[in-house]
Amino acid sequence: MFNGIIFNKGKITNITKRAKGINVFIKSKLKLSNKQLGISISCDGVCLTLISYKKGISEFYLSNETIRKSKFKKSNVGDYVNLELPLKYGQNISGHICQGHVDTVSKVTNLTNVDKSTIYEFSIDKKFYKFLVEKASILINGVSLTIAKIKKYKFEIWVIPHTLKLTNLANIKKNDLVNIEIDILSKYVKKFINDKK
Repeated sequence: MFNGIIFNKGKITNITKRAKGINVFIKSKLKLSNKQLGISISCDGVCLTLISYKKGISEFYLSNETIRKSKFKKSNVGDYVNLELPLKYGQNISGHICQGHVDTVSKVTNLTNVDKSTIYEFSIDKKFYKFLVEKASILINGVSLTIAKIKKYKFEIWVIPHTLKLTNLANIKKNDLVNIEIDILSKYVKKFINDKK
């Protein structure tokens, strides 16, 4: 479990193709050790397992299924990735409960600067549009954010300067892809209502 509050970014240093997936190597300032191999780390909102760690570089394996459902299919060496360690018992939850199970990939359709903040507009597939609720939480590239406005198969979020400084959202441009995890509460409520019909 994660809460979508990002304090660390990493940079992809290498991507190695495998028969049924890829290995991604990310250099960051996360304080890890080989004793932590096997822990889950949120990488741009995708829950990945740490399989090796050496000199500040973390290695993760991504299956073809993970690649298909995430923006990692378009990732390149040099890209920045938002990183979050798993929640610990008793830790404050400043964002919202996140699983690291990416639902879909969305495209940036527009960016507007307002003072020092940025309004991002994203397109979203019809399948997931029904889960969106204004003022509800949504996870974008692993960042817990609030839906400011919903349009026809699109939604907007406002990102403040502090969040831009700490995350890779400052680097994304129009037509870039982002990982999306719908608020788990929205999904559970929708399923409960559908099952009751």
